[in-house]
Amino acid sequence: MSLFENIHAEQVIGKLTMFDRMIFHGHLTGFFPKGAFGAFLNSQGVLLKDFGKYVERATATVKAHAIDLAAKAGRPFMYLQGATTKASGRSKDEIAREIAARDGITEGLVCAFSVLENCWSFDVRGNRDAKRLEVVRRQRKCLHIYFYLIDPEFGWMHVRVQTWFPFQIQIYINGREWLSRRMDEQGIGYIRYDNAFTAIDDLTTAQQLCDHFAHREWPTVLNIFARQFNPMTDIINEAGFGGYYWTLDQSEIATDIMFRDRASLLQVFPDLYRHAISDFSAEDVMRFLGRKLHPNFQGQVTTDGKKRPEGRCVKHRCKQNSIKIYDKDSVLRVETTINNPREFKVFRPTNEEAGTGSRRWCPLNKGVAFLWRHFQVGAAANNRYLSALAQVQQQGEAVAALDGLCRCRTVNGKHVARLNPVTDATCVIFRGVMAGEHVLQGFRNSDLAAYIYSTPPKNAVEAKQRCTRVFRLIVQLRGHGLIAKLPRSRRYRPTAFGLRVMSAALHARHVDFPAAFCAA
Repeated sequence: MSLFENIHAEQVIGKLTMFDRMIFHGHLTGFFPKGAFGAFLNSQGVLLKDFGKYVERATATVKAHAIDLAAKAGRPFMYLQGATTKASGRSKDEIAREIAARDGITEGLVCAFSVLENCWSFDVRGNRDAKRLEVVRRQRKCLHIYFYLIDPEFGWMHVRVQTWFPFQIQIYINGREWLSRRMDEQGIGYIRYDNAFTAIDDLTTAQQLCDHFAHREWPTVLNIFARQFNPMTDIINEAGFGGYYWTLDQSEIATDIMFRDRASLLQVFPDLYRHAISDFSAEDVMRFLGRKLHPNFQGQVTTDGKKRPEGRCVKHRCKQNSIKIYDKDSVLRVETTINNPREFKVFRPTNEEAGTGSRRWCPLNKGVAFLWRHFQVGAAANNRYLSALAQVQQQGEAVAALDGLCRCRTVNGKHVARLNPVTDATCVIFRGVMAGEHVLQGFRNSDLAAYIYSTPPKNAVEAKQRCTRVFRLIVQLRGHGLIAKLPRSRRYRPTAFGLRVMSAALHARHVDFPAAFCAA
């Protein structure tokens, strides 16, 4: 159990660390060496002057395959103008989810979209100096096809296929989608809110599933999707130019602290939010992300906060990587996003030393062979962040207590008047209640009256009036939970809550406010 969980043990019911969003990219690296793509065209009996016609036929093959897949599944194939539709401003993912909800799709292909987007591709151009045609790589626009599907293992996901050489593939997976399906298989009960789990019956087994997920044979898994959605894969393999090299282009590793309910989370989160946005320095952010401040550091470290209808978020960026904290229903989430893994290290053999057993710390790359290391790095960053938040002094409870004293309340059907905790008259009452001689046996009405009134009553009528007024004050203090009656007696004693509140009120009047006033 972490330090943060220990400090908030009464409110926290568990912790879970798992991948959230994962974006994989597949690259046909066999085409990348100089002259390799020309050699591929030659293997297909295609001259450079016929390059355009050949790649157009290949593009038509990929598009026809997508249309055929959608038709066989009875799902729509649509052309979109861009990443979002101009009319509604909705993203492709939102449109796909609406289609799935409308048609009641629970498994299989949901829909396919074709979109014109930028990409890096091959082209053939004339070289005037050499007086011949050459293969070049350049940026251009081409058709991309998005397949949205609900996979039996990974749940909601999408596959994007570039329809022009070199047919780059992007696969989006959400780790928590996968986890929910595995827990369903094993009969583990849970409560889910969006892509967060607010409660899990067997957290130990759930975390073991998360650890296993990071050690999957990912090339095998991803190649299945590549062969399913790109009909050119087998042709390229048969020509001897290999298959896809898979990278984890972007990953989010999230640690969820599950609170008993949202009210419990809101007791602590405002203080955590305030501390994260105002007190964490650039050095702190670099430390969370496993970096040390160095004179040669080239980059920016920034922090920004956002308040949304559903909650608050603080995001820290260090170059291309980031770490953030936000609330989601009753879950406090710390999430590390890795866009550039080379900022981190992995202990592995170097290329020259492979097979010799000699290892050293090297920059972490995007290859899926090191996906487990991405998980380790993200989890460690989240834990360092939570350890720093564990030191935050909670002020939310104090503010709530102060607000409670300043408001009227109803106790057992009876009205309790509000208190003004920093007036001189109220502070005199607080000092009398907490007087040292009342610690052991408590105080009576007459004991408190002696502190409030400096002179004795002039007559019996005034004495009765004082007794009645002090009795009303005692009822008021009891109504606010500051004092409690001792059993089988007419004596009263401050509660633990009352001692904290009354001491703080006295300190604020006589120490904090004068110091702040003079400093201002």
